[in-house]
Amino acid sequence: MFLAWSPSATLMVNVGDKAPDFTLKAHDKSEVTLSSFSGSRVILSFYPAAFTGVCQNQACTISDSLSNVECVVLGISVDSPFANNAFRETNGIGYPLLSDVHREVITAYGVTFENFAIDGYTVAQRSVFVVEEDGTIGYAWYAENPGIEPDYDALFAHIGA
Repeated sequence: MFLAWSPSATLMVNVGDKAPDFTLKAHDKSEVTLSSFSGSRVILSFYPAAFTGVCQNQACTISDSLSNVECVVLGISVDSPFANNAFRETNGIGYPLLSDVHREVITAYGVTFENFAIDGYTVAQRSVFVVEEDGTIGYAWYAENPGIEPDYDALFAHIGA
């Protein structure tokens, strides 16, 4: 049988996998590279769209809960740096929000969600990963649909918050 798609391109990274490296534009238009945090734990918090209710809850819950934890947090969506900056300022989010406008990172992590609100509009599926100090994935959570919030208790237990 011939398949017109590659199953490996759609698989989410899993615990134990090497985290795909990336460089993305942040809310302040600086560039952020995942590998620059080598030796630190990094939470990657993927969200579909700024200024939506569940995304706001996700961003704010993570921001509010991690003030005393030594862990880098990076939020990632397909929104522009301008939208991410406004979303960050409006909600007092204390970590960088990165723009994956070309969808390269959400594709590398296997967290694309197609036809979000508009046919043809691909966004990040709500998901959370913890990249451990050695660059491997130590925790992975993926929503069945974008209306489901992350399992905060499991995430915070994993990082010791």
